[in-house]
Amino acid sequence: MSKTHENTTALKDDNFGQISKFARENQKSLAFIASAVVAMILVYVLYQKLYLAPREVSAADQMHVAQDFWSKKEWDKAIKGDAGYPGFEKIIVDYSNTKAANLANFYLGVAYLNKGEYRKAIDNFNNYRGDDVMVAAEAYGNTGDAYVELKDFDKAASFFKKAIDKAKNNFLSPLYLKKLGLVYEAQNDNKSASETYKSIKSDYPTSAEAQNIDAYIARVDAKL
Repeated sequence: MSKTHENTTALKDDNFGQISKFARENQKSLAFIASAVVAMILVYVLYQKLYLAPREVSAADQMHVAQDFWSKKEWDKAIKGDAGYPGFEKIIVDYSNTKAANLANFYLGVAYLNKGEYRKAIDNFNNYRGDDVMVAAEAYGNTGDAYVELKDFDKAASFFKKAIDKAKNNFLSPLYLKKLGLVYEAQNDNKSASETYKSIKSDYPTSAEAQNIDAYIARVDAKL
């Protein structure tokens, strides 16, 4: 055996010995850490099954009346509730950390947007954290609408772009592209408006927005 090999073997044995010594000296601590990890997992599972799951069911049951008011565009009742049933505001408070409360943020944002309370609408849309692509895209797009009403066109453009990227479909993407083009026009950025309108024609030729987009293109191109 070479001297180098002997040194390497001795080093490995020494390292193994140090690890074994550490394990023996810290056996109680390691056991405590392992027990703590197991306990945390158990608490999480119990939290999900015994606490959060029943709250999800209760929240969904409570929310259907507010959703009915919302669908009928009875915005105040959807927000505040009626006849013993909570509105979206109370559901968010009473059932925080549930999927129902998260979705209630979107509904509440739409209600405030339609009432002209744009700052409240923006706050609620920003609080929505759902995985549904369509709803998430609409939340971005509606936030853009709110900023348009507030004449904050830079932020409106930013959120319309987010909506376009999130949606990536033939229904919502051309809709928000058209709104983005209108924002560029409001900013007198006719070049960007033209490019945006033309992207509807090229990328989404079968969309509803593409059917009359030539008139928008001609309008901004005349200003270039």
